[in-house]
Amino acid sequence: MPVAPPAQYGIDCAIARRSNTRNSGHGYCQKGQYAVLGAAIACSNTPLFAPIAPAGAIGLGLRYCPTGQYAQLGARLLPKRAIRRASVLHARAILGLRIACFCIFRSYIHDKQHIILKIHIPSNFIHFPIAPTKGNLMNPTAILLLHCPDTTGIISEITRFITDNGGNIVDIDQFVDHIEGMFFMRIEWELDHFAIERDKIAEILDTLYAKRFNAKCNLYFSDIPPRMAIFVSKMGHCLYDLLARYQSGEWRVEIPCIISNHEDMRHVAEQFSIPYYVFPIEKDKSNVAQVEAAELELLRRERISFIVLARYMQIITDGLIAAYPNRIINIHHSFLPAFVGAKPYHQAWTRGVKIIGATSHYVTAELDAGPIIEQDVVRITHRDTPQSLVKKGRDLEKIVLARAVTQHIERRILTYDNKTVILN
Repeated sequence: MPVAPPAQYGIDCAIARRSNTRNSGHGYCQKGQYAVLGAAIACSNTPLFAPIAPAGAIGLGLRYCPTGQYAQLGARLLPKRAIRRASVLHARAILGLRIACFCIFRSYIHDKQHIILKIHIPSNFIHFPIAPTKGNLMNPTAILLLHCPDTTGIISEITRFITDNGGNIVDIDQFVDHIEGMFFMRIEWELDHFAIERDKIAEILDTLYAKRFNAKCNLYFSDIPPRMAIFVSKMGHCLYDLLARYQSGEWRVEIPCIISNHEDMRHVAEQFSIPYYVFPIEKDKSNVAQVEAAELELLRRERISFIVLARYMQIITDGLIAAYPNRIINIHHSFLPAFVGAKPYHQAWTRGVKIIGATSHYVTAELDAGPIIEQDVVRITHRDTPQSLVKKGRDLEKIVLARAVTQHIERRILTYDNKTVILN
């Protein structure tokens, strides 16, 4: 089964007429770069699964677990002579392989409504498409994020546009800010039977509705994963957490590069086989313009969709912010707007606070003042030291940053007036 790296999944199914053995196995590459899965089945003329499949049918099912923790891999195999006389219930025997899921989406072969397993099997056997299951992202969808001044008829107009053109709406959420008089909506629909070609949808939405409702619209497609660049300095706790979630298949995202101003985290990037680029910044900031130009060129070349600052301890330049408005996610180690700037845990300890927090926000030209995406806190006591605050805070930073990145990847965040509306 041909798949894209770094995940490699294989199935080798063989039928031996004179053997009564069957084997299944899976192997995991210890470097953590890929997993290899396989199943070998051998059966004689007498069915192995007589109580279940008297017609001699053997089946392996492929299904992705939405939690990203396990997967079942396989294919259905049915002898041609058994198809007509075997009932549906008796025509299957399921052999599941449960494994830690590594980039499972990369093992999928998309064919609109079905996944077809490319398996080498004897000529007297046939293979069937495996029906999609909920959560597998089998069918590509379009996601529209829209906000505009509140008025009547917005939801009915947009939903009618989708349904009249054959779209099946699978998710919709909306919010009205009555103080500001603003309407926010996220709507997602399947594209399989949608009458309008995807490269024309945005233009039609702009013509029919954006101008009419004075709306800002952003359109995305589920089968085009965003491309994320990670910026990091010398601390690796957030970087490790981001890469672990990426490697486990928790996020449908691509990470083409990691950028730093130090060499310290290169070994981490190498563990995950991700290119690592270093752009040192002089202490007097004399080369900031050159570094910005080099970074922008790299980001353009790698077609980066958004940036995550995993404790990147440099001020982001105005040029980079302008190139990625509301697409640079930072983690700040305090519960903003309290303790802005350097060493917030030390500031919190000096003030004798009883809780510390972490804040993930979009980066703007004003330091630590961009639209807040996610926050959380942990309680502390008079027994805590600045060092214990740092330790507790780092655990919190990983969780808060991961939540913010998840919301961004799933296209659930709308920004307005330096605030965010997150439609779940």
